Amino acid sequence: MYRSMNRLSHIMALLGGAMLTLLILLICTSVVGRGLNTFFHGDMMQSNFPALADWLLNLGIGAINGDFELVEAGIAFAIFAFLPLCHMTGGHATVDIFTSLLSQRSNRILLMITSVVFAAVMVLIAVQLYAGTASKLRTGQTTQLLEFPLWWAYALSLVGAAIAATVAVYVAVMRIFEVARGHDILPTQAGAEH
Repeated sequence: MYRSMNRLSHIMALLGGAMLTLLILLICTSVVGRGLNTFFHGDMMQSNFPALADWLLNLGIGAINGDFELVEAGIAFAIFAFLPLCHMTGGHATVDIFTSLLSQRSNRILLMITSVVFAAVMVLIAVQLYAGTASKLRTGQTTQLLEFPLWWAYALSLVGAAIAATVAVYVAVMRIFEVARGHDILPTQAGAEH
């Protein structure tokens, strides 16, 4: 089961990385297009090379229409896509000023409690995203500029949240077993310590 959850977590992280890469390219293209549009509308181009400037502007050089709507939808998915791997590998940042003084068993119990709470929160988020997706689908709401259905963005986030919730529940169950057995099963601190 660990290998399956770990593999799923890695796949989601790769998908999240691909989404972020696409969003970065989208933003860079939009910013460059906006800058070129401003340049071609500027006095220098309009007075010295008006035909060239108009020709280039007629090609559609400018900001990408609805770029922020696409970024908004994509970034939500990316966040949920990275959570499973971070949680699975114990990659969350920790502050161990207090916990370093506790026994190993006490730390396991504390980790179990936080894992169970995290799993409950992730399940709640996934359930609420499901309700939001159903609501947006039922009402037919669309984005302002691109007019794509809002439920698409909700559904994309729901996939990430459902997988994150599944991994979180698995980790919580494993943390409970760790307390019962008295030894670590999953990684506990791959992340930054402060």
